[in-house]
Amino acid sequence: MVSQEVTIINKLGLHARPAAMLVKTASKFASDIYFKKDGLEVNGKSIMGVMMLAAEMGSKILVVAKGPDEKEALAAVTAVFATKFGEE
Repeated sequence: MVSQEVTIINKLGLHARPAAMLVKTASKFASDIYFKKDGLEVNGKSIMGVMMLAAEMGSKILVVAKGPDEKEALAAVTAVFATKFGEE
């Protein structure tokens, strides 16, 4: 299991389009991927779960990957956060 904390840095936060980008990226991997925020843990491959985080700009999210390709999965998913979901 590997994990990394990320911060939402785009102005609009984690709305539908960024959530879809995260789910699409996470779904490419065999590993289980979870996002944790304020005590809530959601499946990173579920758009409804990701939307439930209601993460605004400045929110901190712990990304957790567990499985055969966990390192690659974590790197890919955290890269999506780092690019501000392509919004700016």
